[in-house]
Amino acid sequence: MRLALFTTCLVDAVFPQAAQATVRLLERLGHEVDVPTGQACCGQMHVNSGFQKQALPIVRNHVRTFAPVLDGQWDAIVGPSGSCVGAARHQQAMVARRGGDEKLAGLADAVAARTYELSQLLVDALGLTDVGAWFPHAVTYHPTCHSMRMLHVGDRPTRLLRAVADLDLRDLPEADSCCGFGGTFALKNSETSGAMVTDKARNIASTGAPFVTAGDWSCLMNISGALDRQGAGVRALHLAEILASTREDPWDPGPGQSGAVRAGARTGPR
Repeated sequence: MRLALFTTCLVDAVFPQAAQATVRLLERLGHEVDVPTGQACCGQMHVNSGFQKQALPIVRNHVRTFAPVLDGQWDAIVGPSGSCVGAARHQQAMVARRGGDEKLAGLADAVAARTYELSQLLVDALGLTDVGAWFPHAVTYHPTCHSMRMLHVGDRPTRLLRAVADLDLRDLPEADSCCGFGGTFALKNSETSGAMVTDKARNIASTGAPFVTAGDWSCLMNISGALDRQGAGVRALHLAEILASTREDPWDPGPGQSGAVRAGARTGPR
């Protein structure tokens, strides 16, 4: 397949390793990945904060950038974020319709229908659970709210993780509870958010796993901050980073990780 990578602005600006790992994984599986240069924010932050009018030109840019999927330039669009893919699927057409642009809404619906969160692409579109990954560490998985409640990814991420060679997947207590991030929620309701992520970090640490993973770096960013404040010694990694790792070419998540990665591992794609 030829795929377009929806990098998301947070990944592009702060956590590029998630995009790099996604490309590395998909290319290893034999697919071609393009990164459209016109992409920017999906508009989720604006919509969630009540600024739908301001989100309309952002939605228009996103749809224009990825519309070539409708002409066959790509077979599908993939994003390493349940939150942003959820926004593309469930918010963008709504914003266009409320803004009186029915043509844009129709295009947004069509583009959204070809947009996948990473675990959905792998399991549903490519028919895979075993992607040939190797990660010899204990890991616990946090199901992020948007991926679980908006995209309904279900057990796809855990099915992928259970197929990773030598990975010890540990159940997370109260896994379905929110981490408290919620984008601007964490800023507007900082005390509530702080209490929520404190509980989440405590539950993660209780598993004894040196790594926590999820499909959204936004949530992992919030969680990793709480883990650091608690001195838990747990490292956050995006699901793509684990799935990109193989025996022959192990993924090195970089400095500061908990637990050794085999000597000679590298950071990022070649």
